[in-house]
Amino acid sequence: MSSNGNGKVPTGWAQDRVYIFDTTLRDGEQSPGFGLDGEAKLLFAKQLEQLGVDVIEAGFPISSPGDFEACRTIAREVRGPMITALARAVNADIEAVWGAIGDAERPQIHIVLSASDIHIQRKLGLTRSEVIRRGVNAVQFARNLCAEVEYSPEDAGRADRDYLVETVEAMLDAGATAINIPDTTGYCLPNEFGGLIEYVVSNVRHPERAIFSVHCHNDLGLATANTMAGIMGGARRVECTVNGIGERAGNTSLEEIVMLLKVRQGMLGLEHAIDTTQIVPTSLMLTELTGVGVQPNKAIVGANAFAHASGIHQDGVLKDRLNYEIMKPEDVGLDDNRIVLTARSGRHAFRHRLNMLGLTVPEDRMQEAWAGFLRLADARKEVTDADLRTLMA
Repeated sequence: MSSNGNGKVPTGWAQDRVYIFDTTLRDGEQSPGFGLDGEAKLLFAKQLEQLGVDVIEAGFPISSPGDFEACRTIAREVRGPMITALARAVNADIEAVWGAIGDAERPQIHIVLSASDIHIQRKLGLTRSEVIRRGVNAVQFARNLCAEVEYSPEDAGRADRDYLVETVEAMLDAGATAINIPDTTGYCLPNEFGGLIEYVVSNVRHPERAIFSVHCHNDLGLATANTMAGIMGGARRVECTVNGIGERAGNTSLEEIVMLLKVRQGMLGLEHAIDTTQIVPTSLMLTELTGVGVQPNKAIVGANAFAHASGIHQDGVLKDRLNYEIMKPEDVGLDDNRIVLTARSGRHAFRHRLNMLGLTVPEDRMQEAWAGFLRLADARKEVTDADLRTLMA
């Protein structure tokens, strides 16, 4: 396990722990189809508090009066997690963030400004040195308002490594207390991104001045893999969203990172503070508030994540869950796994479900019952308990 520079993190942060920064209400909520009003945002923020996240990014206050008020309400009513909100490197944005979250128990101002040459030239029309100056001025202005300031060099995944080190060092000198390295476009490969984090942390002077964070997007399906690579490279904070929602193909999925840390804790040696039994309730609340469901085969929270339909798998799970389940459904807030009866199910699963329903079939009639089940299963996707009762009648 790589460590954060010289093995230290800032006072108050533990080296052997990963801190969960939830941006569902900012990066997730700003994506098409996931918009939430102020009441819904507060309700979900309180659920995130129950879940045990370390940081809640409440929104982008300058974007609208409604989002400003939602951020302010969350800052005043949610206690425990650090509350942050996003600002561009513009004084008006920073003042809006402070006005919105200044009453939080633990407020933080989050500043974002481009770092890749693509963004610097084609988006900002500036030079590298001009971008650093703008970032330094923004961080210094924010530190005059708030003790905690995070700086995100946007599109860091495509930035020049040495320029990124120069940028991060300048922001640390200006007073940044958290540095977030984002793979904004989901471009990086895991070994590439992990190497980038390790390079930055190893080459800046006194990296222990800030906690290093990562923020990965899923455009190539690598957000979780890149985030884990970032952790191995020295990051100790993870920016993620519930159900993996977010811009374009989404962000790193909170539930995937948390359960990776839990299931592979023996290998990784890292802790977190999430109450994992609140994962499924939190996921369900988000789908209810947004009206957008989760794909059935989504890891951890998908409807099929703990469902078994193949006869081979069903037989193995019924003999011992460890044959096919690497985590317990109860650990994420589910009552049990699901044995789904289909045409691919085996006799073991069929008998198991009959026994669960209290349906007794004499041994000399079992072959007839099995044949009837197969005919029924071939005619539909799933055989329900009601179907079995009718069949046995």
